[in-house]
Order: sequence, then C-alpha cells, then structure tokens
Amino acid sequence: MVLVRLSFDHVASFVTRVAGSAYASGSAFVLILTWAVLGPHYHYSEAWQMVVNTGTTIITFLMVFLIQNAQNRDSKALHLKMDEVIRATKEARNEYRRIEDLPEKQIEALRDIDADVDTTRPA
Repeated sequence: MVLVRLSFDHVASFVTRVAGSAYASGSAFVLILTWAVLGPHYHYSEAWQMVVNTGTTIITFLMVFLIQNAQNRDSKALHLKMDEVIRATKEARNEYRRIEDLPEKQIEALRDIDADVDTTRPA
C-alpha cells in the first residue's frame, strides 16, 4: 500500500508539472487545431465530434484528481511552514497552530476575536 501511495505521489507530481507547462498548452492547441482542420475531411461526422468530446472528457476527469492532489500537498506544506513561523515567533499565539483542523464555527469565532483585537490595538 505504501509503494502504491509513493508511486501515485511521484506520478501525480510529474504529471502536474508537465500539464502546467507551456509545452502541454502548445500540444493541446496543436491537437485541437489538427482536429478542427480534419473536420471537412471527415464531413463533420459524429465520430469526428466524439473523438474530441471523449478525449477532453477523459483528460478533464483525470486532471480534476491530479489538481486536487497538488492543492492538498501545497496546502499541507503551507500549513506546516506557517506552524513553524508561529512556533518561532515569541509574540505569536500558539493557539493558532493547526487551526485548519478545527470545525468551521471555531475558525469563524477565532476570526471574530482577531477582528476585535485589531480594533482595540493602538496604532
């Protein structure tokens, strides 16, 4: 199970980097342009239309999971970095560490308390 997870993470990182590159955008543009140019040759048939519809649907479906995986990794890394900054700063309030794990109502309450502190602090 660990090996599968490591393999998925490795593949997801690689595909995310490649899919976000200029080469991927250029390749997608060339593929769509080629498909459009071939339209008259295939008399704009249903099969011609299904090629792009099926391809884009499959790619979109897979990319949703890869994008979510990348966002989750980035979010976890950002939270760990911010937790380290909070730990390293004497004036920081340690109760703000790991607040991303709190229920939404508690986060809203902390936000309201923080807004009150900002209005009572001298400038």
